Amino acid sequence: MILRTPSLRNLRSVSKSSNPFQAFHFSHSLAVAPDSESRDDDFSSLDFHRAQNPFDKLQQRDISYYNHLLFEYSRDGLNQEALRVYAFINRVGVLVDGCSLSCILKVSASLHNLAFGKQIHCQCIKNGFFDDVSVGTSLVDMYVKNGNLDDGKKVFDDIRQKNVVTWTSLLTGYAKKGMIQKVIEVFRMMEFEGVEPNPFTFATVLGALADEGAVDTGAQVHSMVIKKGFDSTRVVGNSLLTLYSKSGRTQEATDVFDGTECRDAVSWNGMIAGLIMNGLELDALKLFYRMRFTGVKFTQTTFATVVKLCANLKELGLARQIHCQIVKTGFECFDNIRTALMVCYMKTVQMDDAIKMFSAVDTVQSVVSWTAMIGGYLQNGRTEEAIDLFLRMRREDVRPNHYTYSTILAALPTISLFQMHAEIIKTNYETSPSVGTALLDSYIKIGSTNDSAKVFTKIEEKDIVAWSAMLVGYAQKDDTEGAVKFFRQLAKEGVKPNEFTYSSIINACATSSAASEQGKQFHASSIKAGCNNALIVSSALLTMYSKKGDIESANEVFKRQQERDLVSWNSMISGYAQHGYAEKALKVFKEMRKRNMEMDEITFIGVISACTHAGLVNEGEVYFDMMVNNLHISPTMEIYSCMVDLYSRAGMLDKAMSLIDGMPFPAGATVWRTLLAGCRVHRNLELGKIAAEKLISCQPQDSAAYVLLANLYAASGLWRDRTKVRQLMDERKVKKETGYSWIELKNKTHAFVAGDVSHPLSDHIYMKLGELSIRLRDAGYQPDINYVLHDIEEEQKEAILSRHSERLAIAFGLISIYDGIPIQIIKNLRVCGDCHTWIKLTSKIEGREIVVRDSNRFHHFKEGLCSCGDYW
Repeated sequence: MILRTPSLRNLRSVSKSSNPFQAFHFSHSLAVAPDSESRDDDFSSLDFHRAQNPFDKLQQRDISYYNHLLFEYSRDGLNQEALRVYAFINRVGVLVDGCSLSCILKVSASLHNLAFGKQIHCQCIKNGFFDDVSVGTSLVDMYVKNGNLDDGKKVFDDIRQKNVVTWTSLLTGYAKKGMIQKVIEVFRMMEFEGVEPNPFTFATVLGALADEGAVDTGAQVHSMVIKKGFDSTRVVGNSLLTLYSKSGRTQEATDVFDGTECRDAVSWNGMIAGLIMNGLELDALKLFYRMRFTGVKFTQTTFATVVKLCANLKELGLARQIHCQIVKTGFECFDNIRTALMVCYMKTVQMDDAIKMFSAVDTVQSVVSWTAMIGGYLQNGRTEEAIDLFLRMRREDVRPNHYTYSTILAALPTISLFQMHAEIIKTNYETSPSVGTALLDSYIKIGSTNDSAKVFTKIEEKDIVAWSAMLVGYAQKDDTEGAVKFFRQLAKEGVKPNEFTYSSIINACATSSAASEQGKQFHASSIKAGCNNALIVSSALLTMYSKKGDIESANEVFKRQQERDLVSWNSMISGYAQHGYAEKALKVFKEMRKRNMEMDEITFIGVISACTHAGLVNEGEVYFDMMVNNLHISPTMEIYSCMVDLYSRAGMLDKAMSLIDGMPFPAGATVWRTLLAGCRVHRNLELGKIAAEKLISCQPQDSAAYVLLANLYAASGLWRDRTKVRQLMDERKVKKETGYSWIELKNKTHAFVAGDVSHPLSDHIYMKLGELSIRLRDAGYQPDINYVLHDIEEEQKEAILSRHSERLAIAFGLISIYDGIPIQIIKNLRVCGDCHTWIKLTSKIEGREIVVRDSNRFHHFKEGLCSCGDYW
């Protein structure tokens, strides 16, 4: 029966009468009243028998007429009108059929009223319509859309007839729940049952795969789409576009977009958003202009996406133009548009405009808008105002969500972490992945790894971000053992590491206490996972190999990097500088300049350090001048410390002091310690006293100041003054740092102190030292007893030199490590001059490469030579 438009209009006007039904009661089935939590108050209690209804005045028609009304209303989203029609049908005794029940089930799904849907389910069974394929499909859809997937699956299993829409409804339910394996399982079962998927089926499956990042499986489904001839279908094309965009495959996404027929606004919006997501903002901007010229009508999503694009590009002019268009088209009232505009203005440092937009709204602001404003204040360094806004938000009874708490935690240390943690516990957000991760990250920033670990255990669904954040905490605390144990737990629980995870664990393996083989193992693991070429991972590998004494492997990683950022270049320069390869460090720097790379103070710390370790004073001065005058980089305390070190090592102590006097801020402990070390080497007693006094005033409990001054007195033969310094240390309870040397063998670290006899192989170690002593004397070695700063006999001084910790560690390495494998030693203090000579000769007579990392740098000993060129 064809319904004339005037009749439908009249019915719509009648149905808008203010007379709601009071209780739901079916004439053809038993039913219970919907629960009190119904989302629509107008039908929360409808009575089909007693209520007066505007439809009572209309002439009774057959069911096809009412079905047409139900279909029209449900299609147009006029759910209340559809309910009133259905109530009238039941009251006047017209028998419903499968079409009626399918329509009203769709209404129930749209209203998300599960109780009402269950009543209709009962009516379907009682009236014998359960086996109707349309009704059964609508029941599955109703349960799925109401979030009751279990009952939806039961209905699916019970109905005898299923069509492609039934299968797609169940697939939609699993997809919404993120149950990707179930989606794949049901899709395969559907194929096995011989049901041909339609475009909506493919769109549902591809959407689920996109959410999980399962691009390889998605590519297989794409091939099926092509075989079925749906590849140019708009709904499938949009899902494929999302899949490839979310997986970073912008070229495939572009190919799908170009091949989609009859592209709608969803297609254009998805492609623009995909380009933005993958950092291709300029391409997104060009596509937006294309969309404009093709005449596609802009939607709410279009404006929200393009405003975000303006924010990323910091294009204030374009943003204002888009804002004007938004006002003209009436989209300014939408919360997501308004929030996007506020964020855009905040990112373009137009906080006043953002505040005006936020304050101009008469209605209650959503939590999203509040959170965006708080984040904007923090991004613009206005922490106090961010906190004030958060407190105002609480006063106005706007409940913060997980994004709010994650954002405000960035205000540390202005806010009290413990107070904020208490509020998070009260509001039950501690288990939220985003809040929990932000909270544990906050504890990591204040150095409380134990508290961050407790927070981690409370997070219910731990994602890879939370795992990676904890690894960062262990790395910052130099807790390699804890980091490795945590990484193993991650793997055991089936969590797939990403590039940030590998970067964190590799950084943890760069500490001095870490076994060198551990870093190599994680390098191999990153290769297997396909993460080794990620910039953040390769930079971490470069740093790790450099710090572990393997500068050749660091260089190999550097050469293989597909892209390099400032961190990569700085790490390579600093690595070569620390290993004594000044020429190679400066070569990398020159290549960096040639490519017009951006430079910062870290770059020049590496460059000047390279000059320092090679005695290139003039070159160091040139680079310092270049930094200050050409690049206009303000020297930091670390830069001044490097320059003082450059002059001090070269014996230009007066020049170093002049530089300190000309600094724009007071010299810190590092500067005075560097100068004092230079005075000790060059025995400048007068300047050494000044440096020691300044250092002790900065750090009274730092043993280095007292030890260096005492050694300076001893080297000058002033034994009484040396004794006074030692007495002062005792009075102030300052303990001298014990010198240690350690060597790694088969993933076990062996530590030694001077004169150590605690090692199980001590007898063999001292036997090897005795053998070396004879061979070295035959080669012309004479101990330099000037490095023994004790007032004792010469023979005793020689004995002390022969039992230094680094010699014990090297002797152990010689008897334990196979020929051809370099011996790597780590020492926590500076290597003395006599030991330096002894190691050079030992490397020659033993034919071994020995790498020693002391407190200042790396020394590579080979064939009687050292990479430092005896200048350290």
